[in-house]
Amino acid sequence: MIDSLLALVPLYGLFLIAGVVSVSCLAIPLPSSMLVMASGGFAAAGDLVLWQVIAVAFLGFAMGDQVAFGIARWGGPKLLDRLKASPSRAGLIARAEALVDRWGGAAVIGARTVVSPMGPWTSYIGGAAGLRWMTFTAAAVLGAAIWSTGYALLGYFFADQISIIASMIVNGAGVILAGAVALGTGWWLWRSWAAYRRQARGA
Repeated sequence: MIDSLLALVPLYGLFLIAGVVSVSCLAIPLPSSMLVMASGGFAAAGDLVLWQVIAVAFLGFAMGDQVAFGIARWGGPKLLDRLKASPSRAGLIARAEALVDRWGGAAVIGARTVVSPMGPWTSYIGGAAGLRWMTFTAAAVLGAAIWSTGYALLGYFFADQISIIASMIVNGAGVILAGAVALGTGWWLWRSWAAYRRQARGA
């Protein structure tokens, strides 16, 4: 898919970047990270302007986050229940729920930078769970700024090694995601054990 999108960059340029990034924030599987990185490479070659790539990626991310948050705020927990009906999504949603429940706004930042596969789901969960809009927006904007700047600069400075960097990011994200799952599971077990101890003492 990324090859098809890259072929469209000369035709649609910045509009394509903004659109793909926005849509990917709704949990639609599009290679937005790789597109922004490749666009940074186009900027290094003089075909695009770096600050414009960063700006439209940031705006696309910020707008997509707001749409996802608004949809979930309107749909509420019932929307999450419907999304969880898909086995391929249920695991990611459950892990994102644990992160948002534990870390709140910090989880929103982390899901846009360190564990980006959870990014769209933290938007949905934040909206459905009643996370304050200002808390969500402040965290999402910071995360979007870090994400868009980081990927565009990677492509700009390492334009001839984009495929290698992309592979490293994918592998690294898997390790980080596994670590986040382990931490979330450990925290849940600890809470369950603490609740059991309180009940035992009360009895």
